[in-house]
Amino acid sequence: MPSFDVVSELNAHEVANAVDQANREIAQRFDFKDTGARFELEGDTVTLHAQVDFQLKQMLEILKLRLGKRGIDLACLEAKEPQITLSAARQAVLLHQGIDAETGKKITRLLKDSKLKVQGSIQGEKVRVSGKQRDDLQAAIQLLRGAKLDLPLQFNNFRD
Repeated sequence: MPSFDVVSELNAHEVANAVDQANREIAQRFDFKDTGARFELEGDTVTLHAQVDFQLKQMLEILKLRLGKRGIDLACLEAKEPQITLSAARQAVLLHQGIDAETGKKITRLLKDSKLKVQGSIQGEKVRVSGKQRDDLQAAIQLLRGAKLDLPLQFNNFRD
């Protein structure tokens, strides 16, 4: 029976490259010279370090630009509130990946309501969609691409 997986993954290598590019850019910019501004990547969190809140806003835009140019969907970013002290400012930006249970239920409900001859099943952080015909699976992919979900979706492991 043909099937495919719906996932939400980030390319960790591209994320690391984008953070490195952003670090190089702020090292070259005149308004960030000798301020100690930097980006730190730790797992699924990018931490922005600067002296003032205004610099954090500029750094966030630089990060978004670099991630966008590297092909990473900005819908997976969640910027937390900045933590400002007298001498420094920090902000954490979370990178979401994986489909949580609630979104998985939305996807399976969307597939059932569409009257396509496919079934969706939640398997951890992915949703497996199976059907009898390849055309039905391709219609399901088109349906999910057009759906307004709050995270970017990728389709892989297509088996015929």
